[in-house]
Amino acid sequence: ALKGLAVERKDKNQALSDLEARTGELHQREQQLHQLSEKLAHMERMLEKRALELEKLEHMYDDASFASSNRQIELVARESELDKLANDIAMLRAQRKEADRRNQETTAESKAAREALKAEKKRTGELDKKVERLLATLADREEKLDRREKELLRHRERAKGEAAGPAAAALTVDVTGNDIDKAIARLDGDRERLEARLTTLARENKRLKTDLAARETSKSGAGNDARNASAALRDQMNELAAEVVNLTMKLDGPDSPIAKALASPPREGRPANGERVTSLADRVRALQKAHSPNGR
Repeated sequence: ALKGLAVERKDKNQALSDLEARTGELHQREQQLHQLSEKLAHMERMLEKRALELEKLEHMYDDASFASSNRQIELVARESELDKLANDIAMLRAQRKEADRRNQETTAESKAAREALKAEKKRTGELDKKVERLLATLADREEKLDRREKELLRHRERAKGEAAGPAAAALTVDVTGNDIDKAIARLDGDRERLEARLTTLARENKRLKTDLAARETSKSGAGNDARNASAALRDQMNELAAEVVNLTMKLDGPDSPIAKALASPPREGRPANGERVTSLADRVRALQKAHSPNGR
C-alpha cells in the first residue's frame, strides 16, 4: 500500500508539476493576450486615426477638386478676356493706323489749303490794285464826261441861238439837240451803272478778303470755294474794265484810239490748261454788239 501511495504521490506530484507548468504557460499566454489586446487597441486607435486622416484627406481632396474646377473656370474666363483684349488691341492698332493715315492726309490737305489761301491772298491784293486803278480811271472818265456834257450843252445852246436860220437848219438843230440829250442820258446811265457795279465789286472783294482771312484762321480745307469765288470776282472785274473802256471809247468819239485798236482782228489766247481766255478786247466787242441797235 505504501508503494501504491508513493506511486500515486509521484503521479500527483507529476500532475502538479504539469499543472504548474501549464499555469505558467497560461500566465504567459495571458500576458501575450494582454499584449495582443493592447496592441490590437493601439492598432484600432491607429486605424481610427488613419480613418480620420483619410476622411480629412477626402475633404481636402474635395475642396481641392472644387478649387481646381473654379480655377479652371477662371482660367477659361481669363483666356476669353485675353482673346478679347487681343482683338481690342488689334482693332486699336488698326484704328491708330487709320488715324495716322487720316492725319497725314489732313496735314497734306492743310498744307495745300495754306498754299491756296496764300495764292488767293496774292490774287486778292492784285484785285485791290485793279479796283484802285478802275476807280482812278472811272474818276478820270467822269471828269471827261462832265467836260463832254458841258461841251454838248454849249453846242445845244449855240444851236438854239441859231434858230432864226433856215427851216432845214432848225430841223437839223432840233435833231442834233435830241441826239445830244439822248447821248447825255445814255452816258449818265452808263456812268451810274458802272458806279453801281464798281461799288458791288468792291463789296464782293471785301467779303472775299474776309472769307479768306476766316479760312486762314480756321485752317479749313475750303481752298476750292475760295478759288471759285476769286475767279468769279476776277471775271466781274474784267467785265467792269471792259465797260470802262467802252465808255471811254464813247467819250473819245469816232477818232478814239480804242476804236482803232478794236478794229484789228481779234487774237485768241489760250493758257497752259487749254481753256480759252476772253480778252479785254473781246469783252469790249461783245458790249458794242450788245448795245448796237441791230445787234451787230
